Formats: sequence, C-alpha cells, structure tokens
Amino acid sequence: MKISEVLERVYAYHPDLGPDYDGCDGIKCGDPDRESTGIVSSLVPNVDVIRKTIEMGCNLLYVHEPTSYLTPDLRGWRANYKCDIYDEKMKLLEDNGIVVFRDHDHMHAHRPDSIFTGVIKYMGWEDYLKDSGNKIPFGYVIELPEEVTVAEMNKELIDKIGLHGTRYIGRPEDKIKKLALVGHIYPDAFIPASEKGGYYTDYTTEIIRAMQEEHIDAIIPGEIIEWNLLSYIRDGISLGRNMACFNIGHFNWEELGAKYAADWLTDLTKGEVKVSYVPTGDLWNYQLA
Repeated sequence: MKISEVLERVYAYHPDLGPDYDGCDGIKCGDPDRESTGIVSSLVPNVDVIRKTIEMGCNLLYVHEPTSYLTPDLRGWRANYKCDIYDEKMKLLEDNGIVVFRDHDHMHAHRPDSIFTGVIKYMGWEDYLKDSGNKIPFGYVIELPEEVTVAEMNKELIDKIGLHGTRYIGRPEDKIKKLALVGHIYPDAFIPASEKGGYYTDYTTEIIRAMQEEHIDAIIPGEIIEWNLLSYIRDGISLGRNMACFNIGHFNWEELGAKYAADWLTDLTKGEVKVSYVPTGDLWNYQLA
C-alpha cells in the first residue's frame, strides 16, 4: 500500500473540513508515492520518535503536533534566519525516506473529539463520562465510581500516560470524585472575552461556573495561565474546599489520543501495513526542593 493510499483512507474517515481548508494538517516532508513500510503514530515528531521510527523500519510518521518550531507549522523553515536543529532533524527524516503527516484539526473535528476519545479510553474512563461539551465547552466531565485522593489521581496519571511526575494544585489527602478534562486556559481560548449587560464572560468564567454549579472537584487543563482559574482553585483550597488542578502539560494531556490513532489507523489499513504507537515521552523533568 502506498503512503498516499493510507492518507486517502484517513481523509475519507475524517469529517470534511471543506475545499477552503487552509490549516496546519498535511504532509510536512517526504514522498507519499512510496510504498509504506509501516506507520508510526506518535503525538510529537521529536528526534527520539524519529529515531525509533527508523529503528522500526517504518516510513510514515503520523503525528498530531508540529514538525517545525513555528506555530503555523508550515512545510519548511520560514523564519528569516537559519535553524541548525531544524535542518538536522529534517536531514534525519530525508536520509531515511520518512514521510511526516500532521493530523491536528481533522482529529479535533470529530464529535466526540478523536484525541480525547483516546485519552478517556486509555485512562479507563469510558464508563464514567457524564458530559461531553455541554457543561463546559470543549470539556469532558468524568464522574468516578468512588472517591480517590489527589495523590492517587496523580499516581494514575503518571502510570497510564508514562509521566516523570506531575505538577498539581491541591492537598494530597483531599478526595475527589468528579473531574473535567478542559481546554487551554489562556486569553480568548474557545470563548473570546466579552462583556454584555454588565456581565463579563470568557472560557475560564464558564469553567468556574461549571465547577461551582456542577460540583466539579478537579480539572486537567491543556496550556495554562495562572491569574484566573488556577487562582480560583488555589483560593478554594485555602477556604477548605476539596479542589485540585493536575497540570500535566499540553503534550502529556493529549498523549493517549495518539495511542488511539494507532487503533483506527489499524482498522483503516486492514492489516495491509503494520501500525505501531510510539510514546512521545514526557517533556518535563522534576527536581524537588
């Protein structure tokens, strides 16, 4: 099977984003007319993942996050200076005939979202999903069958995602039962800030509303800022509430979505080409005080 045939099946599987789609998805390097020697699904095409792909003899690296270090993830380096690390990375790919295909917007276009379907599946929370995008826009509310401590949840995240540790807000002994995977916490994410009739609203405000009204104990966000939602949670803890935030990082937050992509890529290719999942690996190391 040619790589181009694999990608045709992928596009047929995904929601159609229309003829005018001009986003970040697509081939970042390589010749898609080659026969596929194997597919690696990984969240980020970092150098360690590329080396593993070479070791496994695969020539299609299927990823969710950028290849370049520029936000639009255009094909090729577009800044007006030379980037030696980017050049070395691309040479590694080119010398080994690897096609990198980024699938970001199309994965997130599924309802439910393809990335978070994988997170929920591989965290073992499928039976505990209570809400998908209604109480919190771009949010998934999980109600566990029994209370767990903040420390126990940290351990579960470390074990199931493969983390070096966690960064969190909360008391280790506090118990939580209802938690939410939520989107990125930064200005104008998902719900642009607005003021109408004397009331202010934005994405963070709606998460606070859900935590208040739906009695959500903890959140697992993507990117974060600290002056709004995290400060709310910190003050709640100081006032005696059982609350927590598990700030595991954007890539770790979505990692299991790449594992799930290997499942549906296997279904799409029907055994005609080998599909493997390669963990990206935790970006962060931790040194305790």
